[in-house]
Amino acid sequence: MANLPSPGHPAVSAYLANGYDSVVGMSSRFAAAICARLLRLQTEEGLRGPIAEIGAFEGRFFIALAHALEPGEIALGIDIFEWPNPEVEQRFEANCLRHGIAPEQRVTIKGDAGAMTPADLLKQTGGAKLRLIHIDGEHSRAALTKDLALATACLADGGLIVLDDMLHPGYPTLMVAVQAYLDAHPQIVPLCIIDRETIVGATKFVLCEQHWFERYQARMLDIFKEQIWPLGADFEPHWCLVLSLDTRLADIT
Repeated sequence: MANLPSPGHPAVSAYLANGYDSVVGMSSRFAAAICARLLRLQTEEGLRGPIAEIGAFEGRFFIALAHALEPGEIALGIDIFEWPNPEVEQRFEANCLRHGIAPEQRVTIKGDAGAMTPADLLKQTGGAKLRLIHIDGEHSRAALTKDLALATACLADGGLIVLDDMLHPGYPTLMVAVQAYLDAHPQIVPLCIIDRETIVGATKFVLCEQHWFERYQARMLDIFKEQIWPLGADFEPHWCLVLSLDTRLADIT
């Protein structure tokens, strides 16, 4: 795909090229490449530890993230595993195995993240906090608010929170929950927006701790220089990068 950034790991590149579309799901390949490269950036900056996905579904995005981990790190896949039928959990497990994510590299958690406490989640990691949490659970303001609270409590220093289906026309009130969260947590800021690939592969927001923002941005300006939309995103007053497959500006001359 034109303008697709390198995910920074051969196993992720191979999966994105040859396996990603075979796993049922709605996250975009572009977003998967960006998030995998952000995990690699964390590794380069000395960050280690587990990751989690809330709303793992059949594993499309989860597998890409898991391939970007270092030996000994684990990925937690959290889902109620009831939609569209209970067999989705078996499909998730089968997809992970088919695409090279061994049982010792992952923990499957069947349950409602909104009902979990931080202690419940961190018990699965032996107490280690999470360096990346991808939130793609129930698309309601109430559920997203709970998922954000859980993610914040379990986030490692330098960790990232990735929010799926932002600015999606089907879920316009999710942004209300995000803005309320940012207002209540000034220590957390948007790091970047990953632009939509299609209406199905929708926009993601990536959040980080404010004291890590400059450190991440300095590296990202170089790593993603071919994907940076020049005007960026204005979160009033915070500004952050927009990463897109289409970086053109409108011709207004």
